Amino acid sequence: MLTLLNEPSFIRNIADRGVRTLDEARKYIAERMISSYEKFGFGLYLVLLKENEASIGICGLVKRDVLDDVDIGYAFLPAYWSKGYATEAVIAIKKYAKNTVGLKRIAGVVAPDNQGSIRVLEKAGLSYEKMVRLSADDIEIKFYATDF
Repeated sequence: MLTLLNEPSFIRNIADRGVRTLDEARKYIAERMISSYEKFGFGLYLVLLKENEASIGICGLVKRDVLDDVDIGYAFLPAYWSKGYATEAVIAIKKYAKNTVGLKRIAGVVAPDNQGSIRVLEKAGLSYEKMVRLSADDIEIKFYATDF
Protein backbone atom coordinates (compact mmCIF):
# COMPACT_ATOMS: atom_id res chain seq x y z
CA MET A 1 0.00 0.00 0.00
CA LEU A 2 2.84 2.36 0.81
CA THR A 3 4.40 1.82 -2.62
CA LEU A 4 1.07 2.23 -4.42
CA LEU A 5 0.14 5.44 -2.60
CA ASN A 6 3.49 6.97 -3.55
CA GLU A 7 3.49 6.00 -7.21
CA PRO A 8 3.66 9.18 -9.31
CA SER A 9 0.71 7.90 -11.36
CA PHE A 10 -1.40 7.44 -8.20
CA ILE A 11 -0.55 10.93 -7.00
CA ARG A 12 -1.25 12.42 -10.45
CA ASN A 13 -4.49 10.53 -11.24
CA ILE A 14 -6.01 10.01 -7.81
CA ALA A 15 -4.41 12.13 -5.08
CA ASP A 16 -1.40 12.60 -2.87
CA ARG A 17 -2.55 11.05 0.39
CA GLY A 18 0.59 12.23 2.20
CA VAL A 19 1.43 8.69 3.30
CA ARG A 20 5.23 8.35 3.48
CA THR A 21 5.96 5.73 6.16
CA LEU A 22 4.78 2.23 7.03
CA ASP A 23 3.08 3.58 10.15
CA GLU A 24 1.22 6.18 8.07
CA ALA A 25 0.21 3.43 5.62
CA ARG A 26 -1.15 1.31 8.47
CA LYS A 27 -3.09 4.32 9.78
CA TYR A 28 -4.42 5.05 6.28
CA ILE A 29 -5.65 1.46 5.91
CA ALA A 30 -7.30 1.52 9.33
CA GLU A 31 -8.92 4.94 9.01
CA ARG A 32 -9.73 5.15 5.31
CA MET A 33 -10.20 1.59 4.14
CA ILE A 34 -11.36 -0.57 7.04
CA SER A 35 -13.86 2.09 8.12
CA SER A 36 -15.62 1.66 4.76
CA TYR A 37 -16.23 -2.03 5.50
CA GLU A 38 -17.60 -1.12 8.91
CA LYS A 39 -19.87 1.65 7.60
CA PHE A 40 -21.04 0.23 4.25
CA GLY A 41 -20.13 -3.46 4.26
CA PHE A 42 -17.73 -3.04 1.33
CA GLY A 43 -14.54 -1.25 0.40
CA LEU A 44 -11.31 -1.63 -1.52
CA TYR A 45 -9.76 -5.08 -1.83
CA LEU A 46 -6.19 -6.21 -2.42
CA VAL A 47 -5.62 -7.61 -5.92
CA LEU A 48 -3.22 -10.55 -6.09
CA LEU A 49 -1.83 -12.49 -9.02
CA LYS A 50 -3.22 -16.03 -9.06
CA GLU A 51 0.08 -17.70 -9.95
CA ASN A 52 2.26 -16.29 -7.16
CA GLU A 53 -0.02 -14.12 -4.97
CA ALA A 54 2.02 -10.99 -5.68
CA SER A 55 0.23 -7.80 -4.60
CA ILE A 56 -0.43 -5.77 -7.75
CA GLY A 57 -3.02 -3.18 -6.69
CA ILE A 58 -6.42 -2.51 -5.19
CA CYS A 59 -9.95 -2.60 -6.55
CA GLY A 60 -13.33 -2.33 -4.87
CA LEU A 61 -16.36 -0.29 -4.04
CA VAL A 62 -16.24 3.26 -2.72
CA LYS A 63 -19.12 5.32 -1.34
CA ARG A 64 -18.28 9.00 -1.51
CA ASP A 65 -20.40 11.56 0.33
CA VAL A 66 -20.55 13.79 -2.76
CA LEU A 67 -21.85 11.13 -5.17
CA ASP A 68 -25.24 9.44 -5.09
CA ASP A 69 -23.85 6.24 -6.61
CA VAL A 70 -21.31 3.78 -5.26
CA ASP A 71 -18.28 3.77 -7.55
CA ILE A 72 -15.60 1.31 -8.48
CA GLY A 73 -12.20 2.45 -7.32
CA TYR A 74 -8.97 0.87 -8.48
CA ALA A 75 -5.26 1.48 -8.72
CA PHE A 76 -2.49 -0.84 -9.91
CA LEU A 77 1.28 -0.73 -9.77
CA PRO A 78 2.64 0.36 -13.18
CA ALA A 79 4.42 -2.97 -13.74
CA TYR A 80 0.96 -4.56 -14.07
CA TRP A 81 -0.64 -2.05 -16.44
CA SER A 82 -1.81 -3.04 -19.93
CA LYS A 83 -2.08 -6.71 -19.04
CA GLY A 84 -5.86 -6.86 -18.52
CA TYR A 85 -5.69 -7.11 -14.73
CA ALA A 86 -7.55 -3.85 -14.07
CA THR A 87 -10.33 -4.75 -16.49
CA GLU A 88 -10.64 -8.24 -14.98
CA ALA A 89 -10.77 -6.81 -11.46
CA VAL A 90 -13.30 -4.09 -12.34
CA ILE A 91 -15.60 -6.61 -14.06
CA ALA A 92 -15.37 -8.91 -11.00
CA ILE A 93 -16.18 -6.01 -8.63
CA LYS A 94 -19.07 -4.97 -10.88
CA LYS A 95 -20.54 -8.50 -10.59
CA TYR A 96 -19.95 -8.45 -6.84
CA ALA A 97 -21.74 -5.09 -6.56
CA LYS A 98 -24.79 -6.48 -8.35
CA ASN A 99 -24.96 -10.05 -7.07
CA THR A 100 -23.63 -9.77 -3.51
CA VAL A 101 -24.12 -6.16 -2.43
CA GLY A 102 -27.38 -5.80 -4.36
CA LEU A 103 -26.65 -2.51 -6.07
CA LYS A 104 -28.86 -1.49 -9.00
CA ARG A 105 -26.31 0.91 -10.48
CA ILE A 106 -22.54 1.35 -10.37
CA ALA A 107 -20.33 4.30 -11.25
CA GLY A 108 -16.70 5.11 -11.88
CA VAL A 109 -14.84 8.40 -11.81
CA VAL A 110 -11.66 9.15 -13.69
CA ALA A 111 -9.36 12.06 -14.48
CA PRO A 112 -10.20 13.33 -17.98
CA ASP A 113 -6.71 12.62 -19.33
CA ASN A 114 -6.36 9.13 -17.82
CA GLN A 115 -6.96 7.19 -21.04
CA GLY A 116 -5.98 3.84 -19.54
CA SER A 117 -8.59 4.03 -16.79
CA ILE A 118 -11.20 5.35 -19.22
CA ARG A 119 -10.64 2.25 -21.40
CA VAL A 120 -10.97 0.00 -18.34
CA LEU A 121 -14.34 1.51 -17.38
CA GLU A 122 -15.61 1.32 -20.96
CA LYS A 123 -14.47 -2.31 -21.36
CA ALA A 124 -16.32 -3.10 -18.13
CA GLY A 125 -19.53 -1.69 -19.62
CA LEU A 126 -19.74 1.73 -17.99
CA SER A 127 -20.66 4.74 -20.12
CA TYR A 128 -19.71 8.38 -19.80
CA GLU A 129 -22.52 10.49 -18.33
CA LYS A 130 -21.15 13.86 -17.17
CA MET A 131 -18.34 15.84 -15.61
CA VAL A 132 -18.31 16.14 -11.79
CA ARG A 133 -16.22 17.60 -8.99
CA LEU A 134 -15.50 15.60 -5.83
CA SER A 135 -14.81 18.84 -3.97
CA ALA A 136 -15.24 22.53 -4.70
CA ASP A 137 -11.50 23.07 -5.23
CA ASP A 138 -10.96 19.90 -7.30
CA ILE A 139 -10.73 19.60 -11.07
CA GLU A 140 -13.68 18.31 -13.05
CA ILE A 141 -13.48 14.57 -13.64
CA LYS A 142 -15.39 12.17 -15.85
CA PHE A 143 -18.31 10.27 -14.34
CA TYR A 144 -19.18 6.90 -15.86
CA ALA A 145 -22.04 4.63 -14.82
CA THR A 146 -24.25 1.71 -15.75
CA ASP A 147 -27.50 0.27 -14.46
CA PHE A 148 -27.84 -3.43 -13.71
